[in-house]
Formats: sequence, structure tokens, C-alpha cells
Amino acid sequence: MSQDRVINVCSKNTDDILTQWQRERPDIDPTSMAICGDVWRASEVLRRGVMVNLARYDLDFPQFDVVMTLRRQGKGETLSPSVLAKEMMLSTSAMTNRLDRLEKCDLIQRIVDPNDRRGLKIMLTEAGFALAEEMVVSHVETEDKMLEKLSAEEGAQLRDLLSKIG
Repeated sequence: MSQDRVINVCSKNTDDILTQWQRERPDIDPTSMAICGDVWRASEVLRRGVMVNLARYDLDFPQFDVVMTLRRQGKGETLSPSVLAKEMMLSTSAMTNRLDRLEKCDLIQRIVDPNDRRGLKIMLTEAGFALAEEMVVSHVETEDKMLEKLSAEEGAQLRDLLSKIG
């Protein structure tokens, strides 16, 4: 099923659900259910599109997240595992597992912190940096394709609206 078809089906199903609840419980305004349903369904469409793109690189999303977080620090820059975990909103134990896998793939390296010999810093290897450079382009292209029906103004409006949630 194409992504366009999934999005159209999702909107139709949400409208049907909204109509059913309005019929069954006219005393309740189910609009929030419809909005949340639309957001969740759109999120799933976007997640699937990103995951299809990541599969080309033999990475899962957590690994991708580490590589991209390190890449956006700048070439040759490092982060401690705890700062990296904080940037990604993870526990340090979850971070350790990700780092172990990425190190085995020669995408990151752990180096001794020059300011604290007991501490470590994490940086992308040359291979990791090159992979990040390639992935960021395909990642943005993938997301651009999924959002191509939105104008720049609609994209800005959507970001503004979504920032109000939470």
C-alpha cells in the first residue's frame, strides 16, 4: 500500500470513528480522539518511511540516533557517554549497549577524556562520519518526500501547532 493510500485511509477511518462516537455519545466531544488518532497515524507513516531508509544502512533507529547526534556536534568533536545519553534522553545503560554495537561496526570510538583520565569521550570514526554524511542527505530526502504535499507555510504551521502539545 502506498504512503498516500495509508494517509487517505487513516483520515477516512478517523472521520468514521468521529462520526460513530458523535452518534453513540452526543454528550461527549470526541474531537481530541480524532486529532490524537490522526497524529498517531501520521507518526506511524513517517516512522515507517524513515525505517525503510535506515534499513539501507543496516542500522536501527537507536544506532542512527547516536550517529546523527555525534555528527551534528561537528567533525572530530566528542561527547561523554553521559552527555550523549542526556542529549538523546536515554539512561546510561541503554547508551552503553548502543555504543558497544556501533563500536563493533567501527562507526564510533571511545577515547580517554584528555581532561579526566577516568572518563571517556565518544567520537565518530572516519567511517562513521562518512556514513553520517551520506545518511543525513538520504534522511532529509526521505522526510522531504513524505512531506512534499505540505507547502513551506503549512510545514511551519504544523511545527507551530505540534509545539503546543505537551
